[in-house]
Amino acid sequence: MKVFCGRANPTTGSVEWLEEDEHYDYHQEIARSSYADMLHDKDRNIKYYQGIRAAVSRVKDRGQKALVLDIGTGTGLLSMMAVTAGADFCYAIEVFKPMADAAVQIVEKNGFTDKIKIINKHSTEVTIGPDGDMPCRANILITELFDTELIGEGALPSYEHAHRHLVQENCEAVPHRATVYAQVVESRRMWSWNKLFPVRIQTSRGEQVIVPPLELERCPGAPSVYDIQLNQVSPTDFSALSDVMPMFSVDFSKQVSSSAACHSRQFEPLASGRAQVVLSWWDIEMDPEGKIKCTMAPFWAHSDPEELQWRDHWMQCVYFLPQEEPVVQGSSLCLVAHHDDYCVWYSLQKTSPEKNGRVYPARPVCNCQAHLLWNRPRFGEINDQDRTDQYVQALRTVLKPASVCLCVSDGSLLSLLAHHLGAEQVFTVENSAASHRLMRKIFKANHLEDKINIIEKRPELVTSADLKGKKVSLLLGEPFFTTSLLPWHNLYFWYVRTAVDQQLGPGAVVMPQAASLHAVVVEFRDLWRIRSPCGDCEGFDVHIMDDMIKRALDFRESKEAEPHPLWEYPCRRLSKPQQILTFDFRHPVPLHPVRAEGSIELRRLGRSHGAVLWMEYHLTPDSTVSTGLLESAEDKEDCCWNPHCKQAVYFFTSLDCRAPQDSPRTVSYTVEFHPRTGDVTMDFTLSDTPEDGC
Repeated sequence: MKVFCGRANPTTGSVEWLEEDEHYDYHQEIARSSYADMLHDKDRNIKYYQGIRAAVSRVKDRGQKALVLDIGTGTGLLSMMAVTAGADFCYAIEVFKPMADAAVQIVEKNGFTDKIKIINKHSTEVTIGPDGDMPCRANILITELFDTELIGEGALPSYEHAHRHLVQENCEAVPHRATVYAQVVESRRMWSWNKLFPVRIQTSRGEQVIVPPLELERCPGAPSVYDIQLNQVSPTDFSALSDVMPMFSVDFSKQVSSSAACHSRQFEPLASGRAQVVLSWWDIEMDPEGKIKCTMAPFWAHSDPEELQWRDHWMQCVYFLPQEEPVVQGSSLCLVAHHDDYCVWYSLQKTSPEKNGRVYPARPVCNCQAHLLWNRPRFGEINDQDRTDQYVQALRTVLKPASVCLCVSDGSLLSLLAHHLGAEQVFTVENSAASHRLMRKIFKANHLEDKINIIEKRPELVTSADLKGKKVSLLLGEPFFTTSLLPWHNLYFWYVRTAVDQQLGPGAVVMPQAASLHAVVVEFRDLWRIRSPCGDCEGFDVHIMDDMIKRALDFRESKEAEPHPLWEYPCRRLSKPQQILTFDFRHPVPLHPVRAEGSIELRRLGRSHGAVLWMEYHLTPDSTVSTGLLESAEDKEDCCWNPHCKQAVYFFTSLDCRAPQDSPRTVSYTVEFHPRTGDVTMDFTLSDTPEDGC
């Protein structure tokens, strides 16, 4: 059966209705899931297995039957571990039906059907009794309900309900305990992901400074955590103001509460500075003694940095304090961790809340609009002074005293640059209420509310009346649009340029004047694991899961490249960067497809995991901004990526991943831009693919 799905096209700006398979959403969920990453997480799997063996042994030593409740079973892996360890029976709960169906097949394939029952329900819907899903309460509780923040996937309410209704009092739990750790740091780089810094512009009238509105400076910021691969942040990018502190623990073997709470920790700053950011992570202990531990600690806080386990399903957390606070070395302060049932946030106080009776700060909510419009990388991009200087330099070459500028990018400061550099009249298009309100605040803070005209509508709908009858002599874009996920989605600027063609005056300049799509073949240090089949996991056959993911990846959108912030995922390039397609913004979008066929020569030996693609914007003939590779020195293997943008990764198939040791190879490609839909389709084929694969 087919269903119609509405989709806002990020490139053309139109809403499309597409015919999809009725299970389309399920397939997308599976294709983009972290199941493969979890199955490849050797440290996690071994520690869970050790903890399960120990828990089953403790129950058996008491002369009891080992009855297991496994919440969020996924593939059924942990239940199969429990039965292998001697459990008498397992009730494995999985709410996601395609995953529950796969678990049934995997359990049957491994011969555990008589000992494991898959229950396709949410755990809060499971019933106990003669006619229920379980005949009695379990005495071993096994779960893997955690995200990077520990509690963001609803672990606390699930545990709370399980202890009240599904497991025996003082049951064994795997994991037994979780502890959240935090460290206060000062970091200009990380703080730039949260606040707007003053932007400096060198003009003929001297230096002009764009200042942030006071409301933005006072805003506590976005409520959500920023989860990143903290191991890829250089130690030179932050200064530790505190030691690593255990903030709170949760004992999963006892009744758990999902009620809001706070936990304070007194500390003396290691150095004077400005407290801006709290770095946080957790570990889980699989046994009551804490001998079997799985930790998310970054390398500088890890007990054995050489044994760091790479994983993408659990990373580390960056929390921004509501305001930066000056701290003095040796002067005692209190870091407070607050949480509700799903979120954690931090505050810094002079004394603990328990002592001063202070009301606990509410969960931070953005009240300035900026954190609703700009994500963390976008804040960093706007605060990148070198990038701003590059746009200023390019603008100087195209601006004339009588220039009428139309700026088209979401929440962009380009209009302020154009004004300060001498444009006669400046219009900026903001098609959302949030961006309109934010830009009005920024203009008012800089006394430009009467100097720059905001047009609140979709940019392709701009009329002559909106421009007060003026013809545009300079059409500007970064380009940046909040709806863009893949690099080429910002080609929406080209469609806007086409739509406003009648509003452009004779000899009008478009900046950027063109864009180009580039590619390089890479070997990832670790990211390949998220798309690599597992086959056998700790002695259990999970080929069914591999096949399920492969089928999901056969769906249309899953065949496309995936967006990833590659500064977090080290890789080395096996080829030279290569320009694939060009897009000339000086002319309207063409009527016919733009197609490129060719090959990329692999110049280095290694595993060819995929091709990385990105856009470069040619502001002028002499100025180019790259959203991808930043350094292209011939002798440099390790890739340096633009940290503000996501690049597109086209993973090769599982067999296309090993370069031969005796001869160069090539990657053939076909890439096509379809003007009608704005889609960029592609196919990459690695020559001489070995039969044995990876």
